[in-house]
Amino acid sequence: MAGDAVWLGFLCGGVTHCLAKPTAVFRIRQTSHHPTVKTTVAAKHKRRPYPLIMNAAAVTLRRCFCSFTTTAATTSPPPPASPKKKPLVFLSSPQVATKVLDALLTASESDNSIFKLAAIVTQPPSQRDRGRKLMSSPVAQYALDRGFPDDLILTPERAGEEVFLSSLKSLQPELCITAAYGNILPRKFLKIPTKGTVNIHPSLLPLYRGAAPVQRALQDGVKETGVSLAFTIRALDAGPIIAWERFPVDDHIKAPELLDLLFGLGSQLLMRELPSILDGSAIAKAQLQDDSKATHAAKVSPDESWLSFDQEASVLHNKVKLHACLVLTRKNDNHFQVRAFAGWPGTRAKVQVIDPGNDSRSILEMKVISTRISDAQGPPRNESDDVTFSKGAIIFPCGENTELEVLEVQLPGKKVVNAAAFWNGLRGRNLKKL
Repeated sequence: MAGDAVWLGFLCGGVTHCLAKPTAVFRIRQTSHHPTVKTTVAAKHKRRPYPLIMNAAAVTLRRCFCSFTTTAATTSPPPPASPKKKPLVFLSSPQVATKVLDALLTASESDNSIFKLAAIVTQPPSQRDRGRKLMSSPVAQYALDRGFPDDLILTPERAGEEVFLSSLKSLQPELCITAAYGNILPRKFLKIPTKGTVNIHPSLLPLYRGAAPVQRALQDGVKETGVSLAFTIRALDAGPIIAWERFPVDDHIKAPELLDLLFGLGSQLLMRELPSILDGSAIAKAQLQDDSKATHAAKVSPDESWLSFDQEASVLHNKVKLHACLVLTRKNDNHFQVRAFAGWPGTRAKVQVIDPGNDSRSILEMKVISTRISDAQGPPRNESDDVTFSKGAIIFPCGENTELEVLEVQLPGKKVVNAAAFWNGLRGRNLKKL
């Protein structure tokens, strides 16, 4: 027992020496067996029982204990694991929706992003352009250009294919996002994402549900439209609305330009609302649509592209805006100059060409690219259907004593030309509307 007490005193003294000052005092009880051991152990002793053994033990303990405390003090706890990113799937095809894809890719690449883009679903490659080459959809091509893995770009013919649905299930998406995808989503599809499917629709729902909301809004001459973010249900564009943004429409904007602006606005709307959709709170705030106010935006058919000059000029002008396909350049006066290519289906008109020299007559078909409504009403036309030229515009008499000014046209197989160039090419021949 006495030996144990002395061992304890020296060992504790060794620990004290390691952790505190060398002059620290540790008290042990005195035993009758070792009267030479004093009641305090300090730095100086006249006599030390077992000097070699006890000193060696103390040194060993000091080394072990100090090494342990040093390691414990310098080792920092592991950083907390970052939350797992939630998998999203994006479904789209046309060029206009690449703005949405760009926003999703950019946000998902951030270290603190709450989601990742698990896959992209788009229309299968199709033959396009004059060479009829098999080409990927614009969305697929944009994704590849951004370095998105090609094995994560899915191209089913129909969204109800079992192989596709099986692949989608394996991704375990929390949310699917559609933007002009162009394919019907069956009930089996809608059951897969745990947070549902949301759609970016370029109208103020419930107005203009359907395939051509922008074109029909322009055809109706609306002064305001917008973009809606809504949950997808089986009924067409009829799901609860999460949020929307309004957008003013002027008299000169055309369908492709407006569509591009609305999808840009829609991408911002999506990124703003995405956190609430993923945490489930968007469901509570989403508003049901009033079906009694719904209007339908049917797909545009080629037969609608023909102009009938018996209609008012404003109706024909809106139709031209509906069918245009554009490239925009800025002029010095800070206005947009609209130049068109041969869009599908285009706006077409037929006129009669009369040669005054021999009275020969022929029918000329052309695409009407850009127009404006004449400020002044035309004089009574009686039975005259003459087409005239004035101040850089081809003047067509229209219904209700109105006039349509045609600014640019395109003849079959030719480039787009302005009205003056077209009129000069007639070489004195006259035009009558049909």
